[in-house]
Amino acid sequence: MHRTLLFIPHEIAGVPVFGFGWALVALAIGFTIRMAMLSIYKNANLSQLANELWVWAIAMAVIVFAMPMVELKNIDGAPSGMAIRGYGVMLLLGVCAAVSLAAYRATLRGIDPDVILAMAPWAFIGGIIGARMFYVIQYRENFYADSVWQTFRNMLAFTEGGLVVYGSFIGGFIAGGWFALRHKIPFFKLGDIIVPSLFIGVFLGRIGCLMNGCCYGGRCDDAPYALYFPPNSPVYVEQLESGELLGLLVDSRSGIISSVQPNSIAAEAGVVAGSKLERVQRMYPQRNKIQTNVPEEQIIPGVAALIDGKTYQWTADELPTRALAVQPAQLISSLGSLALCLALCAIPLGRYREGLVLFLGLSGYAILRFIMELIRVDEGGQFGTSLSISQWVSIIVLVLCLVGLAWIYQRPKAPEAIAQ
Repeated sequence: MHRTLLFIPHEIAGVPVFGFGWALVALAIGFTIRMAMLSIYKNANLSQLANELWVWAIAMAVIVFAMPMVELKNIDGAPSGMAIRGYGVMLLLGVCAAVSLAAYRATLRGIDPDVILAMAPWAFIGGIIGARMFYVIQYRENFYADSVWQTFRNMLAFTEGGLVVYGSFIGGFIAGGWFALRHKIPFFKLGDIIVPSLFIGVFLGRIGCLMNGCCYGGRCDDAPYALYFPPNSPVYVEQLESGELLGLLVDSRSGIISSVQPNSIAAEAGVVAGSKLERVQRMYPQRNKIQTNVPEEQIIPGVAALIDGKTYQWTADELPTRALAVQPAQLISSLGSLALCLALCAIPLGRYREGLVLFLGLSGYAILRFIMELIRVDEGGQFGTSLSISQWVSIIVLVLCLVGLAWIYQRPKAPEAIAQ
């Protein structure tokens, strides 16, 4: 796990980086240089200036208003700086790789790759919106804050993690379908070109999940393939709050401790089986011992557990230095998506019915995702069953794809396909 690749402090030499600060100065310098270039090489072409002005205006608005919103806060709630996340970087690399592969496949099918480049921003925006909406709806209780504005900010912070692949498919396909309809491009033909590229994006995106510590697998024994995550990672916090990291096996409904692991910190504190775990709460050090120039997320807290009315406390130094071993779900999903991408790319474009690659790709991912949900433990059962929401969606997608495959093969073959 390497969540933060680069941390930009809130201030440099006493001046903020974002808002009305250094970034705005850099933008102003860039704007001045650009205007000078237009004056020299474009003979002060005002139409060119008008075409670019809105881009500079948006960049200024982002620096002044958007960037300060996403800065991390310290323990006092004051801005401490901006983190460049590994998750966001891998997401960007995934998008670039997906667009490049789709453009290459378009040339093989006789479609101008510029069409793919023109469609990419729409599909990307639609995919991000769909992925985030799916996640926010599924975990809506995690986003509520003291104010509407803070709740809205929590919903927008997608670079911290929290994107659902199925949601991105839905949003991306809606946006891509609208683009294809508007430009009169055959949908199935376009789908066959694009679908394999989606999975190269998932391949890189899941590496981002590994760096972020999200989408983790269930507990497993110590093994060469097991993953161990550090303090403050999602799996560490989940194991801590459940009592498992303390050495407790707790019934999730009653809170009764069924067993206490020998030599664990809970056993050493005198906790015994049959007691009731009422609450586990993370406990920060005293404020005078906390650096105020670092983000709150970098502070490793201790923990207080209320058991049978008695409070047990452990400092950060007394807690385990890593989470218990979990299945490498992110790596399995990443490599599975890469294999799916390569298998789909091996199918010659144009030789089979249009829509074959599209439906095979989506059905293959549905099967992969259903299996992955057996390894992951971050989603609970839905609709009174043990199946997660992603497994239900996988079943629906697989059924629809099988129906789609049957439909395209019962249709008369297109003249272009017959000729080939």
